[in-house]
Amino acid sequence: MTAAPSSVPVVMGGSPKPGRRPVRSQWLKTVAMRLGLLALFLALWQVASLGAPAFVLPGPARVWEAWSALVASPGFWRDLGVTFQRVVTGFALATVVGVGVGLLLGASETLGRFFEPLLTVINTVSSSIWAIFALIWFGLSDWTTIFVVFMTAMPLILTTVWQGSKTVNADYVELARAFRMSRAQILTKIYLPTILPLFFASARLAFGFGARVSLVAETLGASSGVGYRLRQAADLVQTDQVFAWTLTLVSLMLALEFLVLKPLETRLFRWKKRAEID
Repeated sequence: MTAAPSSVPVVMGGSPKPGRRPVRSQWLKTVAMRLGLLALFLALWQVASLGAPAFVLPGPARVWEAWSALVASPGFWRDLGVTFQRVVTGFALATVVGVGVGLLLGASETLGRFFEPLLTVINTVSSSIWAIFALIWFGLSDWTTIFVVFMTAMPLILTTVWQGSKTVNADYVELARAFRMSRAQILTKIYLPTILPLFFASARLAFGFGARVSLVAETLGASSGVGYRLRQAADLVQTDQVFAWTLTLVSLMLALEFLVLKPLETRLFRWKKRAEID
């Protein structure tokens, strides 16, 4: 007896799966949502500024005028570049140290148990305290801000890499040892690919935290940069300039997040999303 033909349609490998939206349509919808959120924010800001003095809450138009004047000044791009350079330097050092030490602690259970209390202590120290120490040790120099960014970002990256390395399949490690792979090869070929998605997520957070604490460090111990200009404007009660500098840094961080980091993460881990769909 021959089997009855199935009524379930066969989906060919090249046909699109139901439920998938076109990429362009999804991108346009995301842009429309972001623009709507921005319009709502500006409207609420404008309404709130109508009932407050300009030195307390300047309106969007006044802040735009202040920002335009800042951009036209010769020191704007220099201060912005100085702050960005300090943040990138501190973050780069934190990445190198955090990934290296995290892999070592994850690969050696003995080292992990030995240094765990030290890492707990470092995580409990506030960035403001690190800023005070940095001011004592480095004075009014670039290294004050770099050190604070480093001590803020490094523990987050280190902890993520360390905990992520514990999720590595032990069978893969035993197989690598059976093939007489060195410890360096095991770290780079087995541990590193496993923790890379976790590392990238923590690195994005660490970079954002580093950018925020850099303002605190520059406010306390710098003679240039965005934080220094914020303190200067606040001392002179130039609230519109405070808003202008703040929005400048926020816009820069958003641009890096959505134009650089997010697309890079999507491109690097495209295989992970495909595996989840399949």
